[in-house]
Amino acid sequence: MNTRKLVSLFLALLGVAIMPACGAEKTTADPARKTAGDHHPVALKIDPSALVAGPNARATSYADIIEPVQSAVVSVYSSKTTKQRAQVPDIFRQLYGNNAFPDQESVERGLGSGVIVSADGYILTNNHVVAEADSLRVTLNDGREFDAKVIGTDPKTDVAVIKVDATNLPILTLADSDKLRVGDIVFAVGNPLGVGQTVTMGIISATGRQVGILAEQGGYESFIQTDAAINQGNSGGALVDAQGRLVGINSAILSGRGGTGNIGIGFAIPVNLASSVLASLVDTGSVSRGYLGITGETLTPELAEALAMPKDQKGVIITNLPKESPAAKAGLARSDVITAIDGKAVNTMQDLRFLIAAKAPGSSVEVRLLRDDKERVIRVSLGTLDASVTDRNVLRGVTLEPLGDDNRQRFSAPRDLSGLVITEVADDSPFARRLVPGMVIVAINRQPVNSIDDAQSLLRPGMNLLVIFSRGQFSHVAINIAK
Repeated sequence: MNTRKLVSLFLALLGVAIMPACGAEKTTADPARKTAGDHHPVALKIDPSALVAGPNARATSYADIIEPVQSAVVSVYSSKTTKQRAQVPDIFRQLYGNNAFPDQESVERGLGSGVIVSADGYILTNNHVVAEADSLRVTLNDGREFDAKVIGTDPKTDVAVIKVDATNLPILTLADSDKLRVGDIVFAVGNPLGVGQTVTMGIISATGRQVGILAEQGGYESFIQTDAAINQGNSGGALVDAQGRLVGINSAILSGRGGTGNIGIGFAIPVNLASSVLASLVDTGSVSRGYLGITGETLTPELAEALAMPKDQKGVIITNLPKESPAAKAGLARSDVITAIDGKAVNTMQDLRFLIAAKAPGSSVEVRLLRDDKERVIRVSLGTLDASVTDRNVLRGVTLEPLGDDNRQRFSAPRDLSGLVITEVADDSPFARRLVPGMVIVAINRQPVNSIDDAQSLLRPGMNLLVIFSRGQFSHVAINIAK
């Protein structure tokens, strides 16, 4: 037996295979799942049943499942015109004037994917696919092309809705993404790298992933993770199950250090979230999110022990709540530990934030909590998140939370730092250009600030001086509060 055969046999015994490396999209947003009885402004085809396969089920081809899916997945081409100042020496501008050297225009082009969800032309895609585009062009798999317009975008979930002027278009049926399980077979469909429509196969690797992709927007993350290959151009495309139902909108991937190719870690927005954002954008032009009105932090073993609870108890402990908040009005109190919302477990502050924002304002939710070592269930009628800061009478359009361990980790803040972290800034806030999510307000008007009550007492009409910690540095920011 020659040397090559001996090596091959040795590797086979070890279970080692030598595979070629292959190369992810590196990307740069109440959201409530509506039930069957709720009104949808767009006629969506929904099949909420779970993906069920018998123990002896076997498939040799998924072609019949995938073929209709391909008809409803589109390529989205965007273009944006930018202007740059002509590069000429200042002496020539002084001699001939600026008008003699007009700005130079250039056109930036982008490629993404989208999913047709209604026969009259509504398409789900990613916000980052269409953001700031001057024009959009949609191409169907059968070669038809349409101009598209943006109906609305939600950066906090990376969802956008666009529309083409057409009828009788092929559509995808929506599954219930809450019923996905790790191990379910899925397919990613889109136009990666502009090579043309491509289908890749994998499984659900995880659900409810929070990876910080939308942290700068103060976004809401509960991604589906899959190893189905996703690359540049797949953004906005379909993630479908083995029945050809839409379970997610492909959004981003994680690459190795310095890499741009797929390594089997891709993320999709759950279709329950995407469809509810679509409903709100089509119906009202904006997205309204529920507001509970508490500040809190993830329960740690030390806090659990101090509350005479098991060290492994999960939940969110309430640290503060304004008297007029929906939570306070319903009877929640400081030091309550929230363990579930409408039967869904709350393990971290991010879980609670997502679940509440995923509910429509005015909806009633069941809050399960622990108080004095006893479990209680309280129903709360949610307010509107946009009104939360007005209710707190702090900074209009800016949502503040004490910098607990949970937010410390989320925003990479030092352990010894105290203050209020900015988690939300509304687009119409008068402070939107000065304050951004992730900033920590350490002091207001030369006084340290640790709670919402501190901020309420320290802020005053007119100019206010804030000490801000952001990106590893301290700085001063002056804001003007209208009198």
